[in-house]
Parts: sequence; structure tokens; C-alpha cells
Amino acid sequence: MPEVITPARLIDGKAIAEDLRQQVGISAADFAAAVGRKTGLAVVLVGDNPASQVYVRSKIKATEAANMRSVHHVLPTDISQRALEALIGNLNADESIDGILLQLPLPVGLDADAAIARIDPAKDVDGLTEVSAGRLALGRPGLRPCTPRGCVLLAQHALSNLTGAHCVIVGRSILVGKPAAQLFLEQNCTVTIAHSRSRDLAAICRSADILVPAVGRPEMVRGSWIKPGATVIDVGINRITAENGQGRLVGDVAFAEAALVAGAITPVPGGVGPMTIACLLANTLEAARARRSMQ
Repeated sequence: MPEVITPARLIDGKAIAEDLRQQVGISAADFAAAVGRKTGLAVVLVGDNPASQVYVRSKIKATEAANMRSVHHVLPTDISQRALEALIGNLNADESIDGILLQLPLPVGLDADAAIARIDPAKDVDGLTEVSAGRLALGRPGLRPCTPRGCVLLAQHALSNLTGAHCVIVGRSILVGKPAAQLFLEQNCTVTIAHSRSRDLAAICRSADILVPAVGRPEMVRGSWIKPGATVIDVGINRITAENGQGRLVGDVAFAEAALVAGAITPVPGGVGPMTIACLLANTLEAARARRSMQ
């Protein structure tokens, strides 16, 4: 008999993120009661990028809902590198701040790498400093990048045990691709990193038990690229214009095609995005606890 292919099971990132946020909120309330202050997260936004503004507002709302204190710094587009780094230095020295998040991308003319390097690694809740990256590479405890951490949690929710699974990451950025590969390695996956110059990218994707596209190209991964029954964690979030002129959000995966082949798949929106914010809150609480233990 021919194999019967059924629509994929949706991995509900909103629901999973909500569970994590509630857990963090309970623990954050306990932390505040023990320490006498709320866990503090500082978000630094430079310029008026609309997408960044929306994302930052979501972070602020989620932080406060999780019994944490949110400090929001909105800086003008023409701020100098020195002034930006001075603000980060002040946040490093502020004992009421446990986590610092510099919203990326920065406006043209500012050096993001230099600004990130100024963040105290103990407060690096986005896991972007060289110290955080080094700890991840060495397998040592530390703050992990939020989006890759969320991807692993979603895959674990779908599959429970990831040991031995072949995970293909499409994309090699320092924000998602490379740290995601290391985090899936920590779960005993066999990991392949593919990218725009990989030969026969479709065949590489078809070999994946877990496929994680993170390239920022709308619906690049087609249904024919997916192994039947595979788990698809779609990191991409792209705004496209439909034939009726209305904008809509799509992932890096052609969802309608992929859902007929995959065993489980994240939607866009409502998949990885909510997990990124939930993991940011979890990282902030972890940073607060670690800082307290060192005091």
C-alpha cells in the first residue's frame, strides 16, 4: 500500500511560551520576595525601526506580566557610539538591572559588535557577547541566545527525546544558525549546517529529522524538501504583499506544502516568535539568580 500522508501536527508556540512565562513569573515573584526587589530587565532601542518598536513593546508587556521590572531606553537615531556605550556601562553598574538587551539592528553608522562587547556577560540575556558564545562553544554554563534556545524547546515538545536525530539548520548566522547548531548538539543530535552555497540544498533538507530554516527568505523551503514525518521549526518571519495588496507574515517554509509532509511544524506567526520572548524572560531570571549567588 502507498504511504498515507496526513497533515502535520501544529507546534503551538504561543501555548508553550505561555506555560514558560507563567513558570518564570512564579519564580520571579519568589525571587522578589527573597531579595526585596524585582528582577530588572533593561531594553535599549536606538532609532525608530517600526518592527523593532513593536517587538520591544511586546517584550516590555511580557516582562511586567512575569513579575519583573522593565526599564526601557529609547535613543535617537543620531546618538553617538560613545553615548550608546556609556549608557550600557551605566546599566552594567546598576545593581537593580539583571539583564541588558540591545535591540538589533542598530541604525547605520553605529557599531553593533562594539556595543555588544560593552555588555557585562553576567547581564547578557541575549547571549551575544564573546564570553557567552565561548561558554556555549565549550559546553559551559551560561546565558544562551533566546531564539535558538526556543527552537530546541519547541523540538523537545514535539519529539520529547532528541538523541540521535539528524538536525539540519539552514542558515549560519551568529544570531541563530551557529548557536542553534551547538544547542542541538548538546541534545545529542547529529547536526548539519546548510547555507546559500551548500550544494543540493533540497537534498540536505530532505535528510533532516528536524529541519530549522533560518535564512529570512519567504517560503524558500518547499514541501518537496521535507522528509515525510520530519519536525519543522520555522525561524523565518517575512512580510510579503498578497495579490489583494494586503501584507501578511510568512516563514522561510512554504507552510501549506510542508504541512502535508511534515510530522510536526511551527506556524508563522505563533511559533518561534513567542518562544524568543519567553526565553528572554527565563534568561533574565537565570541572570538574576546567578548574580545573587556571586554577591
